[in-house]
Amino acid sequence: MTNTILLSREGGESLSDQIVRSVAARIDDRVLRAGTRMPSIRQFASSHSVSPFTVVGAYDKLVARGYLESRRGAGFFIRDRAPLQAPQPVAALAPPDNTHSLDVVWLVRNMFRAAPHQYMPGTGVLPADWLDGVAIGNALRAISRQHSSILLNYGVPQGYLPLRQHLQHKLAELEIGATPEQIVTTAGVTQALDMVAREFTRPGDTVFVDDPAWFLMFGSFAALGARVIGIPRLADGPDIAQLAELAAIHKPKLYVINSVLHNPSSTSLSAAKAFQILRIAEEHDITIVEDDIYCDLHPGSSVQPATRMAALDQLKRVIYLGGFSKTMAANLRVGFIATSEEMALRLADRKMLQTLTTSDIGERVVHKVLSEGSYRKHTERMRARLDSLRSRTVRQLEKTGMRIASAPPAGMFVWVDAGRDTNVLTEKAMAQGLLLAPGSLFSPSQLPSSYMRLNIAALQAPEIWRFLQRELG
Repeated sequence: MTNTILLSREGGESLSDQIVRSVAARIDDRVLRAGTRMPSIRQFASSHSVSPFTVVGAYDKLVARGYLESRRGAGFFIRDRAPLQAPQPVAALAPPDNTHSLDVVWLVRNMFRAAPHQYMPGTGVLPADWLDGVAIGNALRAISRQHSSILLNYGVPQGYLPLRQHLQHKLAELEIGATPEQIVTTAGVTQALDMVAREFTRPGDTVFVDDPAWFLMFGSFAALGARVIGIPRLADGPDIAQLAELAAIHKPKLYVINSVLHNPSSTSLSAAKAFQILRIAEEHDITIVEDDIYCDLHPGSSVQPATRMAALDQLKRVIYLGGFSKTMAANLRVGFIATSEEMALRLADRKMLQTLTTSDIGERVVHKVLSEGSYRKHTERMRARLDSLRSRTVRQLEKTGMRIASAPPAGMFVWVDAGRDTNVLTEKAMAQGLLLAPGSLFSPSQLPSSYMRLNIAALQAPEIWRFLQRELG
């Protein structure tokens, strides 16, 4: 070293971090050149009146950050660092070449680009500032203070037992009886759907979905060789006549449905439709997969009548899926499957062969947040915030010329008719840095549509309203 680093013992920054910051700055400023040998740990400690442990910690951090390299038996040397390039903003992805069509992969990729949430009304999640980051941070810190083996070992294939025990009580509140042995944790509902589809279908089998429905599963099922057929979705559930007719023709293995807060319309299933679906399923030996990912955003049947088929069937023919990515954090990929005990064991074995276990740390975080008692109030605040926006947003949309057949009283989505091809509208929006979700992506047919899904929580920026007014007004 050309001179001594000045260290302070009075500030809040540790001595080790002060050494790291000072050495890194001298390397960045070319005061210390690549290839130069650093003083030995003992020499540095003696000349700066610090302990060798402090120097070891600082040198290790500098190695980890690419400033130094350790040569066995020779010491530490300054590395030749390539100049860092400033990160470039991620540009909007164009539709596939030569097609002018938008596909599911296109939308998902653009949902993950680094754009402000307020310019992405086509996204499927709530803004980060709506979520309870403090509760998640506290849970992470509490878990990190426990024995280190918790952080280092595998979990168990069926999932963290205290979480499954808590889910038993949560499901009981929904009138669904399930023991912990009937519950398998997953990496979100996406993995849950994939596991169930792999268990029940073979190439050439048919899977029914709502039309419209959550688009990501279409490609997943098709990749397994399954034929995906859409059942028209009405305000209170599927078109029962169509369901009965198509079930008799195609004999599907699965019917995947949102009973509560259907994506993309935020409608919910009536009791009459739920009974009729179960009757048809029994007649044609169809397994119902009930995706209830928006469960905690539903305010209850007093506001919007809703019937869960798992509550009627008690997990005999219905497989129930849930998760917390919409209400807790998108980055906490913690979901679950509730089914018969025999099927839960089979799915746990399948999960073990695919991924060994899911993240035990994530499951412990979710359990900690759920068991601390603040989660219920958090979901009440989210529902109230959505309620405060919904009516005003629907009126604004109608003023632009859009039509909403059935304005939902709950949920984050509205399903609107723009009166024109929303693929074209989406391309125009993307050119201005705005992300829409065209209706064609929500149908297994992928045909052009005048409908699109809008997220009312992400529909507040003036730029979006100016765009919609200019294009549709």
